[in-house]
Amino acid sequence: MVERPVGAQEWVPGDGGLDELRAAIGGCRGCGLFEHATQPVFGRGPAAARVVVVGEQPGDHEDVDGEPFTGPAGKLLDRALVEVGLDRGELYLTNAVKHFRFRRQGKRRIHETPRRSEVVACTPWLAAELDRLSPETVVCLGATAAKAVLGPSFKLTEHRGEELRPDDGLAAGLRVVTTVHPSAVLRAPDRDSAYADFVADLKVV
Repeated sequence: MVERPVGAQEWVPGDGGLDELRAAIGGCRGCGLFEHATQPVFGRGPAAARVVVVGEQPGDHEDVDGEPFTGPAGKLLDRALVEVGLDRGELYLTNAVKHFRFRRQGKRRIHETPRRSEVVACTPWLAAELDRLSPETVVCLGATAAKAVLGPSFKLTEHRGEELRPDDGLAAGLRVVTTVHPSAVLRAPDRDSAYADFVADLKVV
């Protein structure tokens, strides 16, 4: 695996829309994650989406399916979106990192949090998505997504569920809401309580 990511910028088209970005990402060699992942997982949703939801990275299901949020965390997110009155079909869903980072445990592939260097290397793709979409609101699911959008010093625990208006960074001038990743709800000791808090955060959107 490449130890020092070179960054994705040289593979990101300078013009064109989401279709052109999606077509180009298959050739990205901005970090070493492409070597072991099945495929890159680009965002999905309408180009006119007013709300962009950003997660961490594809999981095992998403890596195989080629679509974001198709696994257990995605199903929990779908349930929560229905509860707060948001239509997934009107949202654009993507991730801060487009390839699955994992370690093998027997036949299983176990999720590993992307390195900061890998998040930075992949940032040009997320920046290009936000540029093409021009949304009103960005929802960050989890600390990795929040730090990708709002900077490495951002503390999710201090600001989850708040409406933020950053002056700089990827979401400068946009409305940003941060919360935990739905996978954290699935891992929580008290899942019912964690889910209720997650839904409460999404209601801010």
